[in-house]
Amino acid sequence: MLLALNKPYDVLCQFTDPEGRRTLKDFVAVPGVYAAGRLDRDSEGLLLLTDDGRLAQRIADPRFKLAKTYWVQVEGAPDEAALARLRAGVVLNDGPTLPAGARCIDEPAGLWPRTPPIRFRAAIPTHWIELLLREGRNRQVRRMTAAVGLPTLRLVRAKIGGISLDRLLPGQWREVDVGELWLARKG
Repeated sequence: MLLALNKPYDVLCQFTDPEGRRTLKDFVAVPGVYAAGRLDRDSEGLLLLTDDGRLAQRIADPRFKLAKTYWVQVEGAPDEAALARLRAGVVLNDGPTLPAGARCIDEPAGLWPRTPPIRFRAAIPTHWIELLLREGRNRQVRRMTAAVGLPTLRLVRAKIGGISLDRLLPGQWREVDVGELWLARKG
């Protein structure tokens, strides 16, 4: 079984929390599934859940080079030099990243309002970047955009392989076909 969940902001990618914070159990009441990979508490968007340990490993393991697409609202205005650095790979404190797909986009259509809203500063513009990664280090997108002078304000994972959010609202989920994962391997 494979489920696609639109993980809301401020939700942990686990089913229990001793501190009583919101977790996946608040949205998915399907026994035996667990997150295939992670999405930080302060990030939103597509999270896959499965009851198949081998499938979870394939989804999360960078050796399989499963593309993950992120919509990133950044503080500042990305120029071609910053985008070129992201495309080439950025050196982080744990080593260089793989090259990434990076392009400026308009605010994604159908994007839901975040609760709480991001902070805006009147003197500093914000823009959206679409990043396509084939690895998944801890807080990698945020560290990459910061390394090129564009702090992340909002991070939404839109796609994993061939599976996308489609029209799922935060907290909604649907069952998906495993075969969809591998449809976009070359993307």
